[in-house]
Amino acid sequence: MKIAFSPCPNDTFIFHAWVHGLVPGAPELDVMYADIDITNTLAAGNEGPDIMKISYAALPWIHADYSLIPCGGALGRGCGPLVLTGAGLGNIAANPSALAGKRVAVPSERSTAYLLFRLWAAQNVPGGVSEIVIMPFHEIMPAVRDGLVDAGLVIHEARFTYQNFGLTLLTDLGAWWESDTGLPIPLGAIIARKSLDHAAISSWIRASVEYAWAHPEASQDYVIEHSQEMAPEVVQAHIDLYVNEFSADLGESGFAAVHTLLARATEEKLIPPMDLSAIYQTPNGVYLL
Repeated sequence: MKIAFSPCPNDTFIFHAWVHGLVPGAPELDVMYADIDITNTLAAGNEGPDIMKISYAALPWIHADYSLIPCGGALGRGCGPLVLTGAGLGNIAANPSALAGKRVAVPSERSTAYLLFRLWAAQNVPGGVSEIVIMPFHEIMPAVRDGLVDAGLVIHEARFTYQNFGLTLLTDLGAWWESDTGLPIPLGAIIARKSLDHAAISSWIRASVEYAWAHPEASQDYVIEHSQEMAPEVVQAHIDLYVNEFSADLGESGFAAVHTLLARATEEKLIPPMDLSAIYQTPNGVYLL
């Protein structure tokens, strides 16, 4: 069975057991490690593997071919994307409207981070930004530091390391989302082709998550191998933040977060129209699109 997920610590931690044959009854995996922008694009073109990690914001482009699996993804609280600026914009953190007309780097046009940014900017940046620059997320902070862009939208471990680049926090989009909705932040989703046994896939992913929690030392070498030279303390902080109860089960509040995100984006005409009533929980615990 083919699968694609990022090399980030939360994904490698979650899938370590399945990848290494430690989940009874689960098929062998052929793994593709890919940035979220790549998997979002593959899924939208129906060119991806059997199972993928994508952005929740990309769901409107994939629901004809894939379904949402209610575990293994990334939702949570206190873990949202950040908008960062460099020294060149001065104390813009005290005046977000100063971002109007500026160039902003983002990790993907179909990422949840970018969708949250657009929803936030609609309320806080009159006239909007002048240019959006797409680049791999690990290149964004250096680009802001070096003045190649005015601000950057960052995800993952950047929330632990941005001070090392001399950057300033403009806004925490996760904190804004939680304050505005009271819901967790829906970041990364696990999807599987509609032709597959989703109940079985859900059970294998949950078993992999539970193994990771029960044997955290078992995945250390695998996680570090793919962690892009992060410091060990950053790797652990990343896992602690992004692997949580929603990794084992999306649950009622997680599902409500996904529905609210897509409903707001549809209302603002930021995503293609979709029938949100087509997202529901079946008796076996699988959320369908």
